[in-house]
Amino acid sequence: MMQQLRSYILITLCSILLMFPFISQGQAVFENPKHQVYDFLSRQAQKGNIAFRDLIQPITRKQIATQLGVLQEDLSKLSATEQKELAFYQKEFAEFNEGLKDTTTFFKKDQVGRWRFLSVRKDGFLLNGDPSLSFTGTASTPGNRSKLANGLEFWGHAGNHFAFQFSFQDNTERGKGIDSLRIFTPETGVIKTESLNAKSLNYSNFRGYISYSWNNGLISVGQDQLTYGYGENGRVVLSDKAPAYPFIRLDYHPLKWLSFNYTHAFLQSAIIDSTRTYNKGNDIFGNYRESYIPKFMASHSLTFFPTKGLSLSVGESMIYSGNLEAGYLIPIMFFKVYDQYASRYKITTGSNGQFFLQANSRDHLKNTHLYATLFIDEIRLGDAFNRSKSRNQIGFNFGGSITDVFVPYLTLGAEYTRINPFSYQNLVPSQNYTSQKYVLGDWMGANADRLMGYIKYTPVARLKTSLFVQHTRKGDPGSLLDQYFALPQPQFLSTVLRADTQVQFKASYEWFNNLYVEGNVLWNTENNILSQGNQKIQQVQLNVRFGL
Repeated sequence: MMQQLRSYILITLCSILLMFPFISQGQAVFENPKHQVYDFLSRQAQKGNIAFRDLIQPITRKQIATQLGVLQEDLSKLSATEQKELAFYQKEFAEFNEGLKDTTTFFKKDQVGRWRFLSVRKDGFLLNGDPSLSFTGTASTPGNRSKLANGLEFWGHAGNHFAFQFSFQDNTERGKGIDSLRIFTPETGVIKTESLNAKSLNYSNFRGYISYSWNNGLISVGQDQLTYGYGENGRVVLSDKAPAYPFIRLDYHPLKWLSFNYTHAFLQSAIIDSTRTYNKGNDIFGNYRESYIPKFMASHSLTFFPTKGLSLSVGESMIYSGNLEAGYLIPIMFFKVYDQYASRYKITTGSNGQFFLQANSRDHLKNTHLYATLFIDEIRLGDAFNRSKSRNQIGFNFGGSITDVFVPYLTLGAEYTRINPFSYQNLVPSQNYTSQKYVLGDWMGANADRLMGYIKYTPVARLKTSLFVQHTRKGDPGSLLDQYFALPQPQFLSTVLRADTQVQFKASYEWFNNLYVEGNVLWNTENNILSQGNQKIQQVQLNVRFGL
């Protein structure tokens, strides 16, 4: 199996590389989407100052540096606060500046004035490294707790085309009220180590890539979380709810108005494969050697840019399990057709396919960002509006915001997300739209919706404040019999099992590059039918971190 896997991957990489010319400059190191520069550039695009293509994240540091350079060309469009932030971010993304000399520094500022643990530039080779440290203290009605994280991250370039990066962090939480399951929350799921102590939780995070880039594209092999679409507190198609997973990623921009993305991911089914489980010959930690059912996701999408600030995207994905399928390693394959070929039109041998659409508009209404996403798990187009026959197993969101309202750097926004019953689910458990049992799409899962409004304000450079108010409802997930045979289908939220109303205030200040001081206050009222009562949670949290 492993030999076959390696052969498939090698053939795929070679085939993709041979499709494109080996020209141009452009190293591809991906920047963590949690970096505040994403919000800075998104807002500048919302004001019409740049064309920021962030539909699929993470994006590369090169793309970020290019957009910062565009803003630098006409500072008259920026306020004094924005100009200070621009100068600050340019110091962080300065590796592409012309005229930089070969140098090596330890525990000091590099030649553009950014402090680094390690910075090396020598004959086209670049290596930057920093520690990754954070401490979080939480006072909450379920109980007080703390979180300590430490690790290391480094990244760099080798020549004009190859790039690499590594980010590892070990996390330990202690105290009362630790949420080790993270089921109905936007927080990323964790793969916890075994522990008999309910007041302690340990887990690790890893992101890493090796990439090759050319003038209008790149291919990378790595492990990370990929997000697709827009959303303030979740994404319908791909989100960061599931822990990072390995993948092969191809981004290609053949025309100014067209881009193509392909990903083949190696997911974790978290389901034991009994056919590959065998007696290992001793009873230490049990008699059997267990193996999980292999699980994969193939995804590709086309994005069109008809005019500045407008993007329209259409895509397809397929979740499949068992053997690695050659058809899903072909970036331009029509996955649905290949599934029909491979399964011979039998539902019990087929895979789990999805289609998705995305529309995004920036500054067509002055200083306004509007977006909408549609995720189609299953639908009968002819009966879409017939309540007795419809099977609209879909998810969607739509939202918008307007910035510079009343005062500069004040943003008002609202968003609605709905996931219909049985979306993300499949009759084959190993082909659910999940990895490590966490949904790949919106964290609410099926039969749920969320309405939210928010205010964001930056009173001084790099000090980000926000106030979020949201109401979330979750219904009965239903049964497989209902999913495949019930006519009419169970109504959306016919029974509400849980309803949460949440108010949260956040503040974050990036003191130095990648050194953050953050705080948030949360009020949450949970009406849970299963626990037969209301629960009110109040939480105050303080976080100091270096790195992402």
